[in-house]
This record gives sequence, structure tokens and C-alpha cells, in this order.
Amino acid sequence: MRRTIKKYLPDHDSIRRNPWLKPFASSLLHPRLWHLNRHSAAGAVAAGLFCGLIPGPLQMIGAAICALIFRVNLPLAMLVTLYTNPLTIVPLYIVAYQMGRLLLGDQSGFVAPPVLNPADFVAWTAAMQSWMLEAAKPLGVGLFILACSLAIMGYLMTHAAWRIYLIRARQRRRIKS
Repeated sequence: MRRTIKKYLPDHDSIRRNPWLKPFASSLLHPRLWHLNRHSAAGAVAAGLFCGLIPGPLQMIGAAICALIFRVNLPLAMLVTLYTNPLTIVPLYIVAYQMGRLLLGDQSGFVAPPVLNPADFVAWTAAMQSWMLEAAKPLGVGLFILACSLAIMGYLMTHAAWRIYLIRARQRRRIKS
């Protein structure tokens, strides 16, 4: 698996030669960002799962920043953020919103957004802003808790899966010899 992944990773020279990456070459060339072992993979999965819930197109940038800060595998962290996509983002945000409501003790239930009234656009805009601010607190709390939960579970499951793989590989080697 490691050899397959290494085929698709850029080498140090291509990063050093890239004019866009030259200012960051000293930090991007750190060996721990490109090395794939149990600890760097688990940390990268955790960073990717956490940053995958960042709103908008900033998920990969967030994962790259986390990989640089925590010195975990950079490509894997960015790849893991792809679990959020147009098919999964809405259910994840609904789960996060419900978690936030539960944690904040909000018993009111979901309030539908105001219906667009072209005749009184200013009043609709104010009502929409009020509705969005009301939903922002439970959504923000829920997103943070869900992101932390996914990151912890991803970290632990990656460690466990890597360990199981190593144990089975050792058993296969013993059988062959």
C-alpha cells in the first residue's frame, strides 16, 4: 500500500522547483509531512476528518495547515477531507445541527426559513438574517463537537487498523518461514 501511495506523491525536487511553493519550501520539505507510518497516518486522518467539516472550499487549506502544524502526512490529510462532498455535506450538517441543539438544550425544534416575499424584500432579508443567526449557534457547536468526535474516532481506528495489519503481516511471515 505504501508503494502505491508513494507513486502518486510529489518528490522533494518537484516541490523545490515549483515557483508557487518556493516560499514555503522549507516547511513543506519537512520529512514527517511525506513519511507514511502509523503515527503520521493516524494524525493525518484526524486532521482531515476535523477539517472536512470546515464550511466552504477551505477544507483542504485547513488540512494542509493542520498537517504543517502537527507534522503529519500532508497528502493524506488533504485527501481525507474529501469525505465531505455534495452528497454527504447536508446530512453531516443536519447531524451537527441536531447535536448542537441537544447540547445547548434547545427544545424548540427546527424552524423553517422565511418564505421569500419579493414585494417586501427588505423585511424578508431581515427575517432571513434573524433565522440564520438563530441556527448559527447550534450549528457551530454541533460542527465543532462532530469534527472533534470524527477526528478522535478516525485517529483511534487508523491506529487499530494499522496495528491489525502489522500483526497479520507478521503472522504471514512466520507461516512462510
